[in-house]
Amino acid sequence: MPVPSTAGTHRPLLRDEVQARLRAAIVDGTLAPGEQVRDADIAQWLGVSRTPVREALLELAHAGLVQTTPGRATIISPIERRATSEARDVVAAMHRLAALAAVPRLDSNTIERMRAANRLFAAALRCGDIDGAIAADELFHGILVEIADNDAIRTVLRLYEPVLLRAERAQFSSEHAELSTLRHDQLIARCALGDALGAAEIAESIWTHLLTEGDANVSDPATAATGISHEPEDPHA
Repeated sequence: MPVPSTAGTHRPLLRDEVQARLRAAIVDGTLAPGEQVRDADIAQWLGVSRTPVREALLELAHAGLVQTTPGRATIISPIERRATSEARDVVAAMHRLAALAAVPRLDSNTIERMRAANRLFAAALRCGDIDGAIAADELFHGILVEIADNDAIRTVLRLYEPVLLRAERAQFSSEHAELSTLRHDQLIARCALGDALGAAEIAESIWTHLLTEGDANVSDPATAATGISHEPEDPHA
């Protein structure tokens, strides 16, 4: 029969639901780095068939969160400093490009959306809600990516940002967590002033200074982690 011309009720594909559950379990440590997993066990845990589990694991393998070989065991990818650092640099470059393209197009409503997302982020950190902080952080950075409207940037970010989720979770759970709110304030200030180059530099530094596994503690985290001096948001912007 032909494909119906009218769509029914929209809901996420089962594969996507399974992928989201597995990604969350990997990021929060429920599924530990190096742990062996079986699709049958996951299917039983989530109450689904093995097909969407296999599809989800394939997508997670493309994202670098699992390592799978046909006919052999699937394991949760170890946190490898080199892979994380390389992904961090690529993601940083994409957010720099997004800021350069987006800032000239921003209006007051978009700036307020950024402020609102950062307020959600700060509130989640204060409550110790790391999942909420990660979601708000994605919302915050997604605004400039949305306005830039560059399919190449979105494609690259979809590929490499998942590799950084565990590093982000560790940072948002650490003594350096409050620095992320400061970085966001600095980025908003540059955006509000229409300073595309300044915003691009800050957007890039947010990611290049993401703490990864094996990073040494710094004596002055406010300077070392941001790479930029404290510049509060212009209250008149």
